Amino acid sequence: MKVSALTTDFYELTMMQGFFKSNYNPQVVFDMFFRTNPFNGGYALFAGLDSILEKLENFEFDESDIEYLKSLNKFDNNFLKYLSTYKFTGDIYAFDEGQVVFAGEPLMRIHTTLIDAQLIEGLLLNTVNFQTLIATKASRMVIASKGGEIMEFGLRRAQGEDGALSAARASFIGGTSVTSNTIAGKKFGIPVSGTMAHSWIMSFDSELESFRIFAKYYPDNAILLIDTYDTLGSGIDNAIIVGLEQKKIGKKIGVRIDSGDMSYLPRQIRARLDSSGLTDAIICVSNDMTEEIISALISDEAPINSWGIGTNLVTGGFQSSLNGVYKLCAKKGTDGKYIPTMKISNSFGKTTNPGIKQVYRFIDDENGPIADLITLNDEKIKPNKEYTFYHPFSDSDFFKLKENRYTKCIPLLTKKMKEGKRCGEIKTLTELQAYAKANLNNFHKSYKRQINPHIYKVSLSKKLRNQKKDLITQERDQEIKEDNNANDIHKKQ
Repeated sequence: MKVSALTTDFYELTMMQGFFKSNYNPQVVFDMFFRTNPFNGGYALFAGLDSILEKLENFEFDESDIEYLKSLNKFDNNFLKYLSTYKFTGDIYAFDEGQVVFAGEPLMRIHTTLIDAQLIEGLLLNTVNFQTLIATKASRMVIASKGGEIMEFGLRRAQGEDGALSAARASFIGGTSVTSNTIAGKKFGIPVSGTMAHSWIMSFDSELESFRIFAKYYPDNAILLIDTYDTLGSGIDNAIIVGLEQKKIGKKIGVRIDSGDMSYLPRQIRARLDSSGLTDAIICVSNDMTEEIISALISDEAPINSWGIGTNLVTGGFQSSLNGVYKLCAKKGTDGKYIPTMKISNSFGKTTNPGIKQVYRFIDDENGPIADLITLNDEKIKPNKEYTFYHPFSDSDFFKLKENRYTKCIPLLTKKMKEGKRCGEIKTLTELQAYAKANLNNFHKSYKRQINPHIYKVSLSKKLRNQKKDLITQERDQEIKEDNNANDIHKKQ
């Protein structure tokens, strides 16, 4: 599956040519991380890793790509010849896909040449930002439903065909049970589901006839849409008639509501179904559901079994993107050693953490995560030792984690790609879903609240904090020196 290397921002190519013509292409390390947890929530669910690794294995410029670039009259022939044989050859370390992650943590660490690193930035962020956003959204809806079935029905509302496919994949990792998107079922092995639209019912002479014919042909999946004409009138009446007919042959039905008051209607429908002897009939609802609406309906004890969700799941709802970024954190010097680099900003949230890093998760005796510590990669973090956790942006804010407070600490960044080829275990999508569920279950419920979640601590080690402070001090001293030199020149003039 070829992936065009033109899937990049144009300035990456102009920078690459500059590096190429300058014969400057050192080994570098880039971090991918996001700045704030999405949806005002307490966590995110990492997704899109296997997708980006597969794309990078097949990332190349074909003949038509080179001809297009040549037509722009921006690139010389030597550079275009170099691109014509391009293959990504870097190493990638990353969290496991399906892991619970937090703002500020390097989810992926890319070791490669500067030219390589620049070219893949757009594709990597496009893939991981979107799938992480949607997997997180799906998990929030699953948690809100308290065991209910969340069905992804977002094809017609997604941002394009690829957006729908990626959303179906990410949603399933986040915990949805099925998709309405048939091609996603084929491509990813996700169970597909769907029964009827209002047009099915309106195509027949009567609502009852439409229900009977559908139940005849699909006796094991007779979910009847009852809000075409009158939900609590003909809709539920005709559904009960067909339900009782199906019951006689050992089959059961379900009903779906796509409009109206989703607290009142399911109560009335449940009462009618139960009083008719259809106690095993299920109730499915749809119509622009959000996790907040689901949570409210669950709190209100609305008798809903499953939830069909489209728009607010596959688009992210009120948050349409994850603010993931990709930053240079180290470059190899002429002596062969890596030099830590960082972006320094007047906004503390945009000041990056320098150097090649690792992330450790500290776990208590009940397998519950306590806190994450971002360290330099060469630090030896071992259990049975007290560690100091420093706030990422405040020198005075820290806490000490004593050795009796945790039972193990796990490094979260492991090698996923070596010299441009995937390495290690490749999980199926079902395995990724189970892994994500298990990870979420390990976290205390306070971190997963819809509103005002508890803040999980992500901190810096002492060594990393000191390196960061030293680089900031060096930069400020250099600014002062340059300002003084400029003043001296001005005085002489």
